[in-house]
Amino acid sequence: MGWLVALDYFGVAVFAISGALAAARRDMDLFGALVIAFVTALGGGTLRDMALGVHPVSWMFDVNYLFIISATVLLTMLWQPGVNASSRRILLLSDALGLAVFTMIGVQVALEKAGVSEPVAVMMGMMTGAAGGVIRDVICNEIPLIFQREIYAIASAMGGSIYCFLLWVGWSSMESTLAGIMLVFSVRVIAVKAQLALPAFKVHSIRS
Repeated sequence: MGWLVALDYFGVAVFAISGALAAARRDMDLFGALVIAFVTALGGGTLRDMALGVHPVSWMFDVNYLFIISATVLLTMLWQPGVNASSRRILLLSDALGLAVFTMIGVQVALEKAGVSEPVAVMMGMMTGAAGGVIRDVICNEIPLIFQREIYAIASAMGGSIYCFLLWVGWSSMESTLAGIMLVFSVRVIAVKAQLALPAFKVHSIRS
């Protein structure tokens, strides 16, 4: 198993934790938690592959993804069934790490399998990292983080951009990936801790 596949499995597990905890906050049953975890972990990659015309979709012929999600949901519900400050902190960290990992995977898939330009690859990285969380939040009747003022999509774009730049200056793919993951994760966590946010877009009415 290559390191990129192992990284993908890790990202699926991390986002499955995020989905399971989001389901717990809404008092969903096991089936509901599995559905939320599934769309959170695989939604972004599915949309990316469809947009790029990459077939088959990455998870459809690898049952390990389903096993990883199922096992992760069960372990998460057994280990952290309550909704408290600890679970919210774990939700934040798992979501930030999932965003970082899937951003890098999205950029690499776009560059290596689809041969798109770097700016498009960065956009595909953002889609891979954020789309699953958008679907999760919509199903859970919450405003998706990417549409709020939080530093979320910007962190993903920064990580994807630094990955492309480091490749350009001669870093290896693994070194660039690790640097991108650390950047996305750090920016996201620091932004939440420091309550950093983008300025709100407001339209002021013109009075005659």
